[in-house]
Amino acid sequence: MNVDWCELTTPFGPLQLAATDVGVVGVWFGSADDALASLARDLGNVTFVEDGPNVERARAQVEEYLRGERHDFDLHLDWRRCNGFRLRVLQELAKVPFGVTVSYGELARRCGSPSATRAVGSIMSSNPLPVIVPCHRVLRSGGAIGGFAGARKAIDTKQWLLAHEGVLAPLPFAAAQ
Repeated sequence: MNVDWCELTTPFGPLQLAATDVGVVGVWFGSADDALASLARDLGNVTFVEDGPNVERARAQVEEYLRGERHDFDLHLDWRRCNGFRLRVLQELAKVPFGVTVSYGELARRCGSPSATRAVGSIMSSNPLPVIVPCHRVLRSGGAIGGFAGARKAIDTKQWLLAHEGVLAPLPFAAAQ
């Protein structure tokens, strides 16, 4: 299987995108080596193509989002790295619009499992498609920011994304320095 990938420079450091002929299959904060190793582990025998055609649309839309020109992603997603409750939670999360937040408990309720708040939190920490499937929009009950996984300065990244969407007041960001 061919997997096309690219690296974007963002206000919060490098962001890796990967796509198959089905759709976007992975988004990672940090180095390409870690991202590609994770994808190879999950998908098995793959050939990586840097800046291949399958990833171009995702690259363009994420860049537009980061510039404030896009609020909604119109991308096909390759969900093969998810199944069961995890898939249900991430697909429900994908419906949370730009500038809107939801609590872990509310997301669990929307998925028909109101007592699965901790499971939802665990799923957020292993989201294979952050930014596009907006785990940064999930907050603790009462509005506390909660955790964020993957990025070098994870909470700063979550705060930047929420400020970018108008949920929080803008904050200076130093992770890319």
